[in-house]
Amino acid sequence: MLNSQMVERPWGVTVFGAADVKARPDLVRVRFKVSRVEQTPSESFAAASEAIGAVRQVLRGHGVPDAAVERSHLDLQSSHTYGTPREFLGYQCEATFAVETRDLDDVQPLLVDLVAAGANEIAGVEFDVSGKAELRAEARRQAVAAARRKAELYAEAALVRLGSVVHIEDVDPEKAGGGRYRGHGGGGDASADDLAPGHVVVMAAVILGFSINHG
Repeated sequence: MLNSQMVERPWGVTVFGAADVKARPDLVRVRFKVSRVEQTPSESFAAASEAIGAVRQVLRGHGVPDAAVERSHLDLQSSHTYGTPREFLGYQCEATFAVETRDLDDVQPLLVDLVAAGANEIAGVEFDVSGKAELRAEARRQAVAAARRKAELYAEAALVRLGSVVHIEDVDPEKAGGGRYRGHGGGGDASADDLAPGHVVVMAAVILGFSINHG
């Protein structure tokens, strides 16, 4: 029992630090599909192409440039009912779109007009920030500072002096790999307001290892 409670390789102080940086979104990405089912491949292609043309006109009418629109090639496949026996419905022609716009106030009218023009499925609406790389860098700096504060507190409580950093490990706070550290607390300045509606939250986390000065 005693051996199981011993630290096998004591060498210093290991701490986990996390931080959130939030910003108001300045762009939105909309993903949707145009799909048509007809009895022949040519009819399906023609119907889908007509709807795609109408969707393109809607996007241009809302000031979305062609460069901000990604569209897949037309895909054709047989369509059947679910269950047994399966019944043939026709040929389904489908194209997927991903659109990015900075006009956040126009999102609702845009979605309404896209559906009216022939978009069969709205796959997702994602608000984001264009300067996410800078926000991520700031979150990482704050995570390091949070980890250092925690390590200094432990060293002070243990009546030792904190040494230099001997280990730095990046942790993705959005994945399960950092789960075993989250329960220990991030040590940052996060609050419930960090997840307030209308904000994009960028997170970062790090594990720091410090030596202990005994001299």
